[in-house]
Amino acid sequence: MAGCWNSVFVALLCVLSSALVSAQTPSAPDVCASKSNTSCEECLKNVTCLWCQANQRCVDYPVRTILPPHSLCPLAEARWGLCWVNFQALIITMSVIGGAIIISVFVCCFCCCKCEKIGNKKQDERVERQADPWKACREERKVEMRARHDEIRKKYGLSKENPYSRFENN
Repeated sequence: MAGCWNSVFVALLCVLSSALVSAQTPSAPDVCASKSNTSCEECLKNVTCLWCQANQRCVDYPVRTILPPHSLCPLAEARWGLCWVNFQALIITMSVIGGAIIISVFVCCFCCCKCEKIGNKKQDERVERQADPWKACREERKVEMRARHDEIRKKYGLSKENPYSRFENN
């Protein structure tokens, strides 16, 4: 189970790192700036460009800051990738989806741990059921051994009235 989660984590890290590397590839100089005052669709054909709806400008995406600073363009007005999705809605949506994924992972881990404990209880019950006949045989042997020991004590005159008194060497 842990190996599965480790491989998922490694795959997720690979995808994120490749996305960051591809986002940081420099574009030709002033490709984005030349598309200012055109349209959002025209600007966003190049993935390294960011469209600011407020001032109708096409600018290079600031890859070093991950999110565009407010001085460049307010988040509610910034568009990247798709013209109908602003950064503010994108951040909120991704946060909610990420939170839901994290919560579901924790719930799955909790349920798996709970199921393992239930499985152990079932296994313990099965082992106990298998051990019951052995316990019965052991008890029968104990009773037989006591009976034999009592016979031997009677035979040699070692039986006593009070079982808690000491044997005396006469």
